[in-house]
Amino acid sequence: MTLQGRSSSPFTDSKGAAGMTHALFTHIRPHGGDPHDVLVTDGRIAAVDPATRPGNCVVVDGGGALALPSLVDAHIHPDKSAWGRPWLSREPADTLRELITNDVATQRAMTSPVHERAGALIARAVGRGTRAMRAHVDVAPVHGLSHLHGIRAAAAPFASAMDLQVVAFPQLGLLTEPGTAELLEQAVKEGADIVGGLDPIGIDGDLDGHLDVLFGIAERTGAPIDIHLHDRGRAGLDQISEIARRTLAAGMRGKVTISHAFCLSDCDATELERTAEFLADADVAVTTCALGSEPVVPFRPLVERGVRVGAGSDGVRDAWTPFGDGDMFTRAHLLAYRTDARTDEELAACYAVAAHGGADVMGLERSDLRIGDPADFVLLAGESVAQVLVDRPLPAMVVRAGNVVARDGRLERTTR
Repeated sequence: MTLQGRSSSPFTDSKGAAGMTHALFTHIRPHGGDPHDVLVTDGRIAAVDPATRPGNCVVVDGGGALALPSLVDAHIHPDKSAWGRPWLSREPADTLRELITNDVATQRAMTSPVHERAGALIARAVGRGTRAMRAHVDVAPVHGLSHLHGIRAAAAPFASAMDLQVVAFPQLGLLTEPGTAELLEQAVKEGADIVGGLDPIGIDGDLDGHLDVLFGIAERTGAPIDIHLHDRGRAGLDQISEIARRTLAAGMRGKVTISHAFCLSDCDATELERTAEFLADADVAVTTCALGSEPVVPFRPLVERGVRVGAGSDGVRDAWTPFGDGDMFTRAHLLAYRTDARTDEELAACYAVAAHGGADVMGLERSDLRIGDPADFVLLAGESVAQVLVDRPLPAMVVRAGNVVARDGRLERTTR
């Protein structure tokens, strides 16, 4: 069943009277409550248990399924992924620099273009209930802007099924790789939504110089900023403090994100509270990915103090890791596992980070199955958000703006 789309989308149109689209999802359980019929009009939830049914209304039998808000992948590198391709063996690496070097060599050896590999991963994410994605793509002299254009080409067929933001990311360094700063600015002019940074001290060794470039590009182009920060301890915290200070000075509240922020896991309660306060004051967002042995952002104290925190996949089957599957249910599950979530409330909080937190980071409307919300939700067998977060059943349906875009993990209609 499809209701609306665009010419660039693999999903077709079906308009109701007066150009409006209507769909009635019957017998679904929002958030695991009692069954209801939910009416969607023009991509938004219009009514619960409506007394009348609009003409030309498509009816979808929910079969008593649990309905939950769709998820958001707020940090992923789809240009690096080998998803859907032959197994990729990885070289050992002990340092961040070694990982970066291996990554460049691996990408040079890949025979499949970015748009094919990334497109396969995006299709997987849509089928598993992801409604939006912030894609970090490598920008460096060795790549030029080819990854940017590859991701844009990969995302185009899914424009009505997924919102995608592109971060121009200086993986090889910003100041240490001559020509990268100019490429970042050009990337914004050619379709990147956000300008990215990487460890101003740990990689470039120049906090002020690195931030001068990023905030300079942001001032000239109006682009937001998203900075990878792996540096630990006091060095990492000092960088967070300076990023927050510059955000306020530049009038960029709500337009800056710090990805990973491993140093936050090193804080005691007092230091974390102080850091949370100035992150909230500057409205600097944070993303975490719950990867392997890497630190996980202690998100609950941050969220309680008003900091926007989202979750993401990071690398998926690339030179950095053999793991990852593009499924944000899996990522929310790992976030719960890594933070030792036990109670239903703790498990639900992890799901909220992966759904609402990611939307907040990306500047999107929350979808919480309330009247007026975007009709972006998943239908699946289960009792509650806590139970499905642990069991991870395959979504029976993925609904985007009132369209059923996938069933049982498979796209409803695609040009691929």
